Amino acid sequence: MAAYAAHAAETAGRLYPEPGCPISTPYQRDRDRIIHATAFRRLTSKTQVFLFHEGDHYRTRLTHSLEVAQIARAIARMLDLDEDLAEAVALAHDLGHPPFGHAGERALAAVMAPYGGFDHNAQSLKVVTQLERKYLEFDGLNLTFETLEGLAKHNGPVPGDGAPGYRLLHAAVKTAGLADWLDLERFAPAEAQAASIADDIAYNSHDIDDGLRAGFLALEDLREVPLAGPFVRAAAGSGADQGRVIYEVNRRIITAMVEDVVQESRTRLAALNPQSLAGVRAAGRPVVVLSDERREELAGLQRFLFANVYRHARVMRIVAGAEAIVRDLFEHYMTDGAAMPVSWRAAAQESASEPARAAVVADFVAGMTDRFAIREHQRLFDATPELR
Repeated sequence: MAAYAAHAAETAGRLYPEPGCPISTPYQRDRDRIIHATAFRRLTSKTQVFLFHEGDHYRTRLTHSLEVAQIARAIARMLDLDEDLAEAVALAHDLGHPPFGHAGERALAAVMAPYGGFDHNAQSLKVVTQLERKYLEFDGLNLTFETLEGLAKHNGPVPGDGAPGYRLLHAAVKTAGLADWLDLERFAPAEAQAASIADDIAYNSHDIDDGLRAGFLALEDLREVPLAGPFVRAAAGSGADQGRVIYEVNRRIITAMVEDVVQESRTRLAALNPQSLAGVRAAGRPVVVLSDERREELAGLQRFLFANVYRHARVMRIVAGAEAIVRDLFEHYMTDGAAMPVSWRAAAQESASEPARAAVVADFVAGMTDRFAIREHQRLFDATPELR
């Protein structure tokens, strides 16, 4: 590995010291703990863009996370980084997402606004440091400081003021006892940056695939769209059936973006002084990035997807119902804590203040799958929105 990689043998360790493992590096153990976490399994029934019941072939939060991890590993390998750390951050980056994707997050953020707000990145950190309860010695997964740092900062440094998400991340770090270990205002290791750019590559490419599959888009619509257009024009002239053409377009988009990231990142990494993990953290700018040209093309593709997929009338109709379900559940549990399972009910009753009780309720709702949230709403209310 390169000098600027996060070498597993030089890890800063864990909050709760543990003996080394003879068969796995610290970052491999982190990855394994994430995969075996309950919150990770729940991602199989959490919305990416399309709800779980709309079809077996649409992405879920789980399949999205797996695609991000594969791309992150590929980027890390070509940049001589620690692949296992990149994979661990990628697999964990969406653990805090509530049911129904960004619709659920907006609803939780709105109802939690009087109590400090809600942010899925902060919730992901909370999941791996507090809410997963499997071990005799500690709450959470006791991941290495590098994995936790990457999870907290994979989207960039986290200033102490500004957006509510920043404040929530700082609060989650403090509550977890990590304030002295994670320097939130510096950049994350390059492996975490690889996971972040892999997230962008994965969701933009697979949302084209899912949008075509749902009938929101036609290949013809993409011929002049930035980034996708040249590949659509080239593949559409092959005479192959549409399914093969769609796969070919997605494959070429992913390949082009990964190759661009690697080329641009090699230039930035070569300029680091010092050539070390400390140099990455103190670089003053991200070091694993798309080139300006590709970033502009990606922004154009994202604008197209927002207009034609994420804001499609059918999606927006489902979004409204999903937000109502999350909002109703939160408000009901706030007034009737006995409606929650025994362990959550006890935690809410033991809360010393209304904001603390709201945080418990938000944790419970955020952990739900789409399927469970719908069933709970049907159990507690006379009418449940039809999410179709």
